[in-house]
Amino acid sequence: MRIAIHAFDGITAFHLATPLLVFGEVARQGLAQGWTTTVWSADAHPVRTSEGILIGDLAGPAAAESADLLVFPSWPTDLPEPDGEFVALIRDAHARGAGITGLCLGAFPVAGSGVLDGRTAATHWALAEELAERYPAVDVHADALYLDHGDVLTSAGTASGLDACLHIVRDRLGSAAATTVARHLVIAPHREGDQAQYIDRPVPDDAAGPIGDTITWALANLDQRLSVTELAAHAHMSTRNFSRRFYETTGMSPARWVLTRRLDEARRLLESTTWSITRISAACGFASAVTFRQNFTAHYATTPTSYRHRFTHHTGAAGSAPEPFPRSEGAPAQTRPVAPEEARARSASC
Repeated sequence: MRIAIHAFDGITAFHLATPLLVFGEVARQGLAQGWTTTVWSADAHPVRTSEGILIGDLAGPAAAESADLLVFPSWPTDLPEPDGEFVALIRDAHARGAGITGLCLGAFPVAGSGVLDGRTAATHWALAEELAERYPAVDVHADALYLDHGDVLTSAGTASGLDACLHIVRDRLGSAAATTVARHLVIAPHREGDQAQYIDRPVPDDAAGPIGDTITWALANLDQRLSVTELAAHAHMSTRNFSRRFYETTGMSPARWVLTRRLDEARRLLESTTWSITRISAACGFASAVTFRQNFTAHYATTPTSYRHRFTHHTGAAGSAPEPFPRSEGAPAQTRPVAPEEARARSASC
């Protein structure tokens, strides 16, 4: 997959490094053949980062014109409107099937191109209102870490860019590849896109205590009944106090966290085993195969069988080329992951 990453004068080094680091690790770890990254600028001239680092030997727009994935890691802080040529470049890439990704303020040129009209988008919380006002045809979710429509993805602040890029790796190459990348980069392997951008309170000091112990226990017993009452009992806490402390720690309610972890494990088993759907549903704690299918389809906009077939196709032969970036134009944002309406905006470091 040819990945073209846009750079401009004043970009922060971290923003630019985020996709380079994650996608570059795919190649360094030998997880897929043909994943290449190219940094380009609008005029092919060197750019100077906000930290004063001069970056040269950049490609020009032609790199974007032939890429399978365009990444806009950020955008100038004065938020200039993209010019006609820039907009045409994004639209043309999208029309020929290339994936479009806007990280942090990179959502602005993506929205400016029109490819997000009538769809949801995320950006840094501090400028979500500005994005919504400037592009009223875009439904801006100030609370989401990232939102993926299959063909267009946007994310919140810088750290969320790491999550979004890992999500792309996971979506393209499977959870094992994403976990390998995350392990080598020493970052969390998977944060759901519907987590709040920032949890109001820091992780409690006793996260490694009863809450942490209960999380570890629950992960080892996903095939068991894991109601809030049972989780609270394991932590030797009242249900109300446990629910409050759990949300402070994870940013999710206990019930949503359990469902998310069950679905994560189900994806792993679909990718890595030949187990039947019934066996996987039981191993992951779903009441029945029907309940499993319903939850899986609701979250990932595909059936477990179709999901397994896709990853079998992706990884069945060594050195086989990945299929084109998935397109779902006109479809709602998939919960791989999509922010729920009830989530509330927090903050994020830019």
